[in-house]
Amino acid sequence: MTFIENLVLSVVEGLTEYLPVSSTGHLMMFKEWLKLEGDQLDTYMISIQFGAILSVVVLYWKRFFQPNWFSFYQKLLVGFIPAAVLGLAFDDFLEQLLQTPVVVGIMLIGVGILLLIIDKILPEGTKEVEDISLKDALIIGTVQTFAMIPGTSRSAATIMGALGRKLSKKAATEFSFFLAIPTLSAAAAYKVLKNWDQLSSENLNEIAIGNLISFVTAALAVKFFIGMVQKTGFKWFGVYRIIIGAIFLVTLM
Repeated sequence: MTFIENLVLSVVEGLTEYLPVSSTGHLMMFKEWLKLEGDQLDTYMISIQFGAILSVVVLYWKRFFQPNWFSFYQKLLVGFIPAAVLGLAFDDFLEQLLQTPVVVGIMLIGVGILLLIIDKILPEGTKEVEDISLKDALIIGTVQTFAMIPGTSRSAATIMGALGRKLSKKAATEFSFFLAIPTLSAAAAYKVLKNWDQLSSENLNEIAIGNLISFVTAALAVKFFIGMVQKTGFKWFGVYRIIIGAIFLVTLM
Protein backbone atom coordinates (compact mmCIF):
# COMPACT_ATOMS: atom_id res chain seq x y z
CA MET A 1 0.00 0.00 0.00
CA THR A 2 1.35 3.44 -0.90
CA PHE A 3 1.23 6.42 1.46
CA ILE A 4 -1.47 8.06 -0.68
CA GLU A 5 -3.63 4.92 -0.52
CA ASN A 6 -3.13 4.78 3.26
CA LEU A 7 -4.03 8.46 3.49
CA VAL A 8 -7.22 8.00 1.48
CA LEU A 9 -8.42 4.97 3.46
CA SER A 10 -7.65 6.46 6.88
CA VAL A 11 -9.34 9.77 6.02
CA VAL A 12 -12.38 7.84 4.81
CA GLU A 13 -12.38 5.81 8.05
CA GLY A 14 -12.14 8.87 10.27
CA LEU A 15 -14.78 10.87 8.41
CA THR A 16 -17.32 8.05 8.21
CA GLU A 17 -16.88 6.04 11.43
CA TYR A 18 -19.35 8.07 13.48
CA LEU A 19 -21.62 9.23 10.68
CA PRO A 20 -24.60 6.98 9.81
CA VAL A 21 -23.14 6.17 6.39
CA SER A 22 -21.09 2.99 7.12
CA SER A 23 -17.33 3.33 7.46
CA THR A 24 -16.82 -0.34 6.54
CA GLY A 25 -18.97 0.13 3.45
CA HIS A 26 -16.98 3.18 2.37
CA LEU A 27 -13.66 1.43 2.96
CA MET A 28 -14.86 -1.50 0.85
CA MET A 29 -15.94 0.90 -1.90
CA PHE A 30 -12.55 2.61 -1.97
CA LYS A 31 -10.83 -0.77 -1.81
CA GLU A 32 -12.66 -1.69 -5.02
CA TRP A 33 -12.11 1.66 -6.70
CA LEU A 34 -8.39 1.73 -5.85
CA LYS A 35 -8.03 -1.95 -6.86
CA LEU A 36 -6.35 -2.78 -3.56
CA GLU A 37 -5.57 -6.37 -2.67
CA GLY A 38 -3.68 -8.17 0.06
CA ASP A 39 -4.21 -10.73 2.77
CA GLN A 40 -3.90 -8.15 5.55
CA LEU A 41 -6.10 -5.43 4.06
CA ASP A 42 -9.18 -6.37 6.09
CA THR A 43 -7.09 -6.38 9.27
CA TYR A 44 -5.77 -2.93 8.36
CA MET A 45 -9.27 -1.55 7.73
CA ILE A 46 -10.53 -2.71 11.12
CA SER A 47 -7.34 -1.78 13.01
CA ILE A 48 -7.40 1.89 12.01
CA GLN A 49 -10.63 2.22 14.00
CA PHE A 50 -8.44 2.67 17.09
CA GLY A 51 -7.66 6.25 16.06
CA ALA A 52 -11.34 7.07 15.62
CA ILE A 53 -12.09 5.48 19.01
CA LEU A 54 -9.47 7.59 20.75
CA SER A 55 -10.90 10.79 19.25
CA VAL A 56 -14.20 10.26 21.09
CA VAL A 57 -12.41 9.49 24.36
CA VAL A 58 -10.48 12.76 24.03
CA LEU A 59 -13.49 14.86 22.99
CA TYR A 60 -15.77 13.43 25.70
CA TRP A 61 -13.16 12.70 28.38
CA LYS A 62 -15.34 14.20 31.13
CA ARG A 63 -18.02 11.57 30.42
CA PHE A 64 -15.53 8.77 30.95
CA PHE A 65 -14.26 10.18 34.26
CA GLN A 66 -17.51 11.46 35.75
CA PRO A 67 -18.52 10.81 39.39
CA ASN A 68 -21.25 8.28 38.43
CA TRP A 69 -18.84 6.40 36.19
CA PHE A 70 -20.03 2.96 37.32
CA SER A 71 -23.57 3.42 35.96
CA PHE A 72 -22.19 4.85 32.71
CA TYR A 73 -19.79 1.96 32.10
CA GLN A 74 -22.43 -0.57 33.14
CA LYS A 75 -24.72 0.67 30.36
CA LEU A 76 -21.89 0.48 27.82
CA LEU A 77 -21.07 -3.07 28.90
CA VAL A 78 -24.69 -4.21 28.62
CA GLY A 79 -25.00 -2.56 25.21
CA PHE A 80 -21.78 -4.22 24.05
CA ILE A 81 -22.71 -7.81 25.00
CA PRO A 82 -24.95 -8.64 21.97
CA ALA A 83 -22.24 -7.57 19.50
CA ALA A 84 -19.58 -9.50 21.41
CA VAL A 85 -21.60 -12.72 21.44
CA LEU A 86 -22.76 -12.59 17.81
CA GLY A 87 -19.41 -11.30 16.56
CA LEU A 88 -17.59 -14.32 17.97
CA ALA A 89 -20.29 -16.75 16.88
CA PHE A 90 -20.39 -15.57 13.26
CA ASP A 91 -16.79 -14.42 12.74
CA ASP A 92 -16.15 -16.62 9.68
CA PHE A 93 -19.46 -15.68 8.05
CA LEU A 94 -18.80 -11.97 8.64
CA GLU A 95 -15.36 -12.29 7.03
CA GLN A 96 -17.04 -13.75 3.96
CA LEU A 97 -19.43 -10.80 3.81
CA LEU A 98 -16.43 -8.46 3.74
CA GLN A 99 -15.53 -10.02 0.41
CA THR A 100 -18.99 -9.32 -1.08
CA PRO A 101 -19.09 -5.65 -2.21
CA VAL A 102 -22.57 -5.88 -3.75
CA VAL A 103 -23.98 -6.32 -0.23
CA VAL A 104 -22.54 -2.90 0.64
CA GLY A 105 -24.40 -1.14 -2.17
CA ILE A 106 -27.70 -2.79 -1.30
CA MET A 107 -27.40 -2.01 2.42
CA LEU A 108 -26.33 1.59 1.79
CA ILE A 109 -29.52 2.17 -0.17
CA GLY A 110 -31.79 0.15 2.13
CA VAL A 111 -30.68 1.77 5.38
CA GLY A 112 -30.67 5.17 3.64
CA ILE A 113 -34.38 4.73 2.94
CA LEU A 114 -34.93 3.70 6.57
CA LEU A 115 -33.18 6.85 7.80
CA LEU A 116 -35.48 8.99 5.64
CA ILE A 117 -38.56 7.23 6.99
CA ILE A 118 -37.46 7.39 10.62
CA ASP A 119 -36.46 11.04 10.38
CA LYS A 120 -39.90 11.81 8.94
CA ILE A 121 -42.27 9.78 11.12
CA LEU A 122 -40.50 9.06 14.42
CA PRO A 123 -41.07 11.82 16.98
CA GLU A 124 -37.98 12.99 18.80
CA GLY A 125 -37.70 11.69 22.36
CA THR A 126 -36.64 13.56 25.46
CA LYS A 127 -34.34 11.08 27.20
CA GLU A 128 -30.72 12.07 27.73
CA VAL A 129 -27.77 9.69 28.01
CA GLU A 130 -28.07 9.76 31.81
CA ASP A 131 -31.69 8.56 31.55
CA ILE A 132 -30.86 5.36 29.64
CA SER A 133 -31.85 2.22 31.56
CA LEU A 134 -30.07 -1.13 31.32
CA LYS A 135 -33.03 -2.38 29.26
CA ASP A 136 -32.59 0.54 26.85
CA ALA A 137 -28.87 -0.21 26.59
CA LEU A 138 -29.51 -3.89 25.84
CA ILE A 139 -32.09 -3.12 23.15
CA ILE A 140 -29.86 -0.50 21.52
CA GLY A 141 -26.94 -2.93 21.65
CA THR A 142 -29.06 -5.64 20.05
CA VAL A 143 -30.06 -3.32 17.21
CA GLN A 144 -26.37 -2.46 16.81
CA THR A 145 -25.65 -6.07 15.78
CA PHE A 146 -27.40 -5.49 12.44
CA ALA A 147 -24.37 -3.34 11.57
CA MET A 148 -22.31 -6.53 11.25
CA ILE A 149 -23.68 -6.62 7.71
CA PRO A 150 -21.27 -4.44 5.68
CA GLY A 151 -22.88 -1.22 4.49
CA THR A 152 -25.42 -1.05 7.33
CA SER A 153 -23.50 1.35 9.62
CA ARG A 154 -23.01 0.75 13.31
CA SER A 155 -23.74 4.41 13.94
CA ALA A 156 -27.01 4.30 11.98
CA ALA A 157 -28.15 1.11 13.73
CA THR A 158 -27.45 2.38 17.25
CA ILE A 159 -28.98 5.77 16.55
CA MET A 160 -32.16 4.21 15.19
CA GLY A 161 -32.30 1.88 18.18
CA ALA A 162 -31.80 4.82 20.55
CA LEU A 163 -34.46 6.92 18.86
CA GLY A 164 -36.82 3.97 19.23
CA ARG A 165 -36.14 4.10 22.98
CA LYS A 166 -37.22 7.77 23.08
CA LEU A 167 -33.80 9.42 23.26
CA SER A 168 -33.37 12.89 21.83
CA LYS A 169 -31.48 13.06 18.54
CA LYS A 170 -28.41 14.55 20.24
CA ALA A 171 -28.45 11.94 23.03
CA ALA A 172 -28.97 9.10 20.54
CA THR A 173 -25.99 10.32 18.54
CA GLU A 174 -23.77 10.70 21.61
CA PHE A 175 -24.66 7.28 23.01
CA SER A 176 -23.78 5.84 19.60
CA PHE A 177 -20.34 7.45 19.99
CA PHE A 178 -19.89 6.01 23.47
CA LEU A 179 -21.07 2.51 22.58
CA ALA A 180 -18.52 2.51 19.77
CA ILE A 181 -15.67 2.46 22.32
CA PRO A 182 -16.06 -1.12 23.60
CA THR A 183 -17.52 -2.42 20.32
CA LEU A 184 -14.84 -1.14 17.97
CA SER A 185 -12.01 -1.69 20.46
CA ALA A 186 -12.93 -5.35 20.86
CA ALA A 187 -13.32 -5.87 17.09
CA ALA A 188 -10.00 -4.20 16.27
CA ALA A 189 -8.08 -5.92 19.08
CA TYR A 190 -9.51 -9.33 18.15
CA LYS A 191 -8.59 -8.86 14.49
CA VAL A 192 -5.03 -7.73 15.25
CA LEU A 193 -4.37 -10.53 17.75
CA LYS A 194 -5.89 -13.13 15.43
CA ASN A 195 -3.58 -12.11 12.59
CA TRP A 196 -0.57 -10.87 14.57
CA ASP A 197 1.79 -13.56 13.29
CA GLN A 198 1.00 -12.59 9.71
CA LEU A 199 1.58 -8.85 10.14
CA SER A 200 4.88 -7.48 8.91
CA SER A 201 6.64 -4.37 10.21
CA GLU A 202 5.41 -2.60 7.10
CA ASN A 203 1.80 -3.56 7.93
CA LEU A 204 2.22 -2.24 11.48
CA ASN A 205 3.66 1.05 10.20
CA GLU A 206 0.70 1.46 7.86
CA ILE A 207 -1.71 0.77 10.72
CA ALA A 208 0.07 3.30 12.98
CA ILE A 209 -0.07 6.04 10.33
CA GLY A 210 -3.68 5.19 9.52
CA ASN A 211 -4.69 5.49 13.17
CA LEU A 212 -3.06 8.89 13.51
CA ILE A 213 -4.92 10.23 10.48
CA SER A 214 -8.23 8.63 11.44
CA PHE A 215 -7.94 10.20 14.92
CA VAL A 216 -7.76 13.73 13.49
CA THR A 217 -10.45 13.28 10.85
CA ALA A 218 -12.84 11.48 13.23
CA ALA A 219 -12.59 14.33 15.74
CA LEU A 220 -13.59 16.80 13.01
CA ALA A 221 -16.43 14.55 11.84
CA VAL A 222 -17.88 14.17 15.37
CA LYS A 223 -18.06 17.93 15.84
CA PHE A 224 -19.70 18.36 12.43
CA PHE A 225 -22.18 15.52 12.99
CA ILE A 226 -23.52 16.80 16.31
CA GLY A 227 -24.13 20.24 14.85
CA MET A 228 -25.82 18.91 11.72
CA VAL A 229 -28.09 16.50 13.61
CA GLN A 230 -29.36 19.30 15.82
CA LYS A 231 -30.12 21.49 12.79
CA THR A 232 -31.40 19.10 10.11
CA GLY A 233 -31.75 15.61 11.59
CA PHE A 234 -30.69 12.53 9.62
CA LYS A 235 -32.48 12.98 6.28
CA TRP A 236 -29.47 14.22 4.31
CA PHE A 237 -27.44 11.23 5.44
CA GLY A 238 -30.23 9.03 4.09
CA VAL A 239 -30.17 10.86 0.75
CA TYR A 240 -26.38 10.57 0.58
CA ARG A 241 -26.50 6.83 1.30
CA ILE A 242 -29.00 6.19 -1.48
CA ILE A 243 -26.95 8.16 -4.01
CA ILE A 244 -23.54 6.69 -3.12
CA GLY A 245 -25.00 3.18 -2.86
CA ALA A 246 -26.49 3.44 -6.35
CA ILE A 247 -23.23 4.80 -7.77
CA PHE A 248 -21.28 1.94 -6.19
CA LEU A 249 -23.63 -0.73 -7.56
CA VAL A 250 -23.31 0.78 -11.05
CA THR A 251 -19.49 0.69 -10.84
CA LEU A 252 -19.63 -3.01 -9.94
CA MET A 253 -21.48 -3.89 -13.15
